[in-house]
Amino acid sequence: MPSQKILESKQEIVRVLAEKLRNSTAGVLVKYEGITVEDDTKLRSALRAAGVEYCVMKNSLTGRACDEVGYGDMKQYLVGMTALALSEKDPVAPAKILKGYAEKIESFEIKAGFVDGELLDAQGVNTLAEIPSKEQLIVKMLGSLMSPLYGLAYVLQAKIDKDGGAPAEEAPAEA
Repeated sequence: MPSQKILESKQEIVRVLAEKLRNSTAGVLVKYEGITVEDDTKLRSALRAAGVEYCVMKNSLTGRACDEVGYGDMKQYLVGMTALALSEKDPVAPAKILKGYAEKIESFEIKAGFVDGELLDAQGVNTLAEIPSKEQLIVKMLGSLMSPLYGLAYVLQAKIDKDGGAPAEEAPAEA
């Protein structure tokens, strides 16, 4: 039977992980088997730059934390060497980054994930990864809004050019 000190340590780990899961908008569970140290270092660096926390934890502890926050169905994916990537702000970042690595490294695979409290299977995470980033969506929206304005400006400029230029400004009348 484990000592009280070890038991309390594990309970604290589960509590901290459960809190991280609660505070995250998205998370992705991956099988990280077969990844080289170099690739793992690059992966962790990319995740850190995107504000994503990546951790490797015992499946039993991760399962208990999942139970605490209502993600009990995710426990079925906690088999083998698993890691968890959590993002508090960007719901797409972990899926995008991990999908890129899963495409490059054959043994690295996406198992499952969640977004805003909804559980996703591997296909759902891959679909999420296809969504453009927030910045790309903003650029597309602004482009859509600006296009008609540019069209109007070109038409008005063509009319001015056709009529021989802008009308001359009249000098103010002296009183």
